[in-house]
Amino acid sequence: MSQSKPPLRGNGFTFKRFFIAHDRCAMKVGTDSILLGAWAPVAQAVRILDIGTGSGLLALMLAQRTAESVEIDAVELDCEAAAQAAENAAQSPWAARIHIHQADILSWAQRQEKRYSLIVSNPPYFTPGPACATSARDNARATHTLTHEDLLRSAETLIGEEGFFCLVLPEEEGRRFIALAAARGWHLRFRNDVAENDTRLPHRVLLGFSPAPGEELQERLIIRGPDRCYSPAFCSLTQDFYLFM
Repeated sequence: MSQSKPPLRGNGFTFKRFFIAHDRCAMKVGTDSILLGAWAPVAQAVRILDIGTGSGLLALMLAQRTAESVEIDAVELDCEAAAQAAENAAQSPWAARIHIHQADILSWAQRQEKRYSLIVSNPPYFTPGPACATSARDNARATHTLTHEDLLRSAETLIGEEGFFCLVLPEEEGRRFIALAAARGWHLRFRNDVAENDTRLPHRVLLGFSPAPGEELQERLIIRGPDRCYSPAFCSLTQDFYLFM
């Protein structure tokens, strides 16, 4: 029996198995998070953490990809975004195992005893500059409320010995993050450079780090082919989520 699809609605984004309302979130559903949610390694995941969940998109994508026994925590600083993430999770097929926490990740991490086999984040990456139209969007885009050093520090507190910490960044910020992570003892285990088409340089990079050393797997993803249609690789990665793919 085929699974029923969520009805199309105007205040968010409809996926094959769930709907994400994002009208109260500073950052809307975008390709970066969709790529990360579809790419992050979940085969060995037992407990998952999403840092800066926003609308809850990554948490729901990872719930769809994992067994019913996998528990997912998602932390969000902004009150409105956290409330909307909780509503999105509650209306999803995985409401019982997604837990939304409205908190600052640094203080929240210090109170936790459990460790995670997978941590994901689509973090802020702009250095502070001219303010955005809203403080919530400014916080979501710029690193003044969550620096990359603080993000790594939180992940270090919460990661399991064999766990993975995965994130998506623009290429230039990704290079800086790799150096910063290496200086703190992290090992780069997965890297996927993402380009819009075969003639352009990569503009995003998906990164997977671990406290444990091991082989580094490098890949390249092209989003669109010469005909401007989505590439077979992009379709293969995201077809379980995009409604019309």
